[in-house]
Amino acid sequence: MMVNDISGWQVPRFKADIFRKKKSKYCVCIPVINEGSKIQKQLEKLKFISKEIDIIILDGGSTDGSLNESFLKEHNIRALLTKQDKGKLSAQLRMGFSYALQEGYEGVITVDGNNKDSVESVPNFVAKLEEGYDFVQGSRYVPGGKEINTPLSRKLAIKLIHAPFISLMAGFRYTDTTNGFRAHSAQLLLDPNLQPFRNVFDTYELLAYLSVKAPQLGYKVTEIPVTRSYPTGKVPTKISPLRGNMLLIKILFNLFVRKYDSNKTYSIGEGV
Repeated sequence: MMVNDISGWQVPRFKADIFRKKKSKYCVCIPVINEGSKIQKQLEKLKFISKEIDIIILDGGSTDGSLNESFLKEHNIRALLTKQDKGKLSAQLRMGFSYALQEGYEGVITVDGNNKDSVESVPNFVAKLEEGYDFVQGSRYVPGGKEINTPLSRKLAIKLIHAPFISLMAGFRYTDTTNGFRAHSAQLLLDPNLQPFRNVFDTYELLAYLSVKAPQLGYKVTEIPVTRSYPTGKVPTKISPLRGNMLLIKILFNLFVRKYDSNKTYSIGEGV
């Protein structure tokens, strides 16, 4: 599906360093900021697939030297997109989705850049896209999935609040709604009734919004098993558990009052 006009898309300003030509119909986008050795270890794990599927790094502005050009080239990374604008995770995703769609990818797989996820599962997401699924949610809570050292506060927030609420709104039973390991078809991302390229998506809003809207709009949705592993001991985090859970609750409330819904309908490619 070609993108003819992005003039209405709200996408953060970014710098694109392109190391290789496009070679696959799907790509893996990895949002990251200052993950040090964790992102480097993750890219080592991804070397097995990086010659078959394009990998694109969505950098929020790292200053730790972990994304140096020689390392990325050595690990077959196709492109490094560096955000030069405001915004957090959802802004990085808008940047990555926009680039991927303009490059003509038919689907985008996302996975966090903190080395917690079973990146060896990437081919399973590709397989589901090939089967015609439009939104594929990775879950540690479906048969075959696995969680390791999940902090109790996060587990309770997912199981008792976030997943039930998202499932109720979406009309689809999810089990692991905060997990960023997902796949999205280009058709879904370009749906004029979705319009993900808006500045209202700044932190974690886009994750919840896509989970709800994909089933609501009639797209083919599924969950597949993945593993998510936290280190032993105190979990390093860029946001406190209390603040993180409060932010998720705020986003859920905004979903309920339809704050993120677009009030206009456009043809594909017309933007917002």
